[in-house]
Amino acid sequence: MSESRKEKLEAIDVHVHFGGVKALNGVNLSLQSGDILGLIGPNGAGKTTMVNVLSGFQMPHPGTVKLNGENVSNLSARKMARAGIGRSFQSARLFPKLTVLENLVIPGLGIGLSRRAATSQARDILDWIGYREDPDRQCDSLPYSDERRISIARALALRPSFALLDEPASGMNEQECDRLMQIITRIPQEFGCGVVLIEHNMHVIMGVCHRIHVLDGGKSLAEGTPDEVKKDPKVLRAYLGEQASRPEAVI
Repeated sequence: MSESRKEKLEAIDVHVHFGGVKALNGVNLSLQSGDILGLIGPNGAGKTTMVNVLSGFQMPHPGTVKLNGENVSNLSARKMARAGIGRSFQSARLFPKLTVLENLVIPGLGIGLSRRAATSQARDILDWIGYREDPDRQCDSLPYSDERRISIARALALRPSFALLDEPASGMNEQECDRLMQIITRIPQEFGCGVVLIEHNMHVIMGVCHRIHVLDGGKSLAEGTPDEVKKDPKVLRAYLGEQASRPEAVI
């Protein structure tokens, strides 16, 4: 669906404070198109705040976000979307009174497609993610797992350079997670973009990510391949506390 391209998204020394709470404290990360980067950490580690920074919903102070070498730290969420950053949310945030198809047509129109082209693209993406139900169904009546998939599809309708997915497997059963993993794994090849994946489901994270970046208390704790991260003593302690010293301890 997309031509091959090599683009880069960087967060450099990113800080975010909410009053006296340091949600992010000097975080650095980067990825290129084609990468799938997992962003994990215990509750309150700063994962969603990091994605908010990368997508323009939260400005770093101090810190810098660069897209292909250009400083985009002060762009609004709308301008970041037009610049090539698509995202989904923990709660799907679909337009509930619009149809499934309309939810995907709107981002197409937002990037300058004609209505006919946006509608054609929306149907193609729905077919690609395996949505076989009525595209004219109103979104406030969708099953939960379909809401999650349509949220991802809507992000992809922006033709993003980078898709940021915030807990897409939340609430899904094992079979639904397996289907989701197949979708996420194929996104870089099919759409030519990079993926940042926040997820608590370690089966999903370990199964689809090329690299994993671990946050704890707003700071970077570790980064590496799935095999490296799941054996890292610092990561095990952050997740398991004293249990991390046991030989059988795994994430």
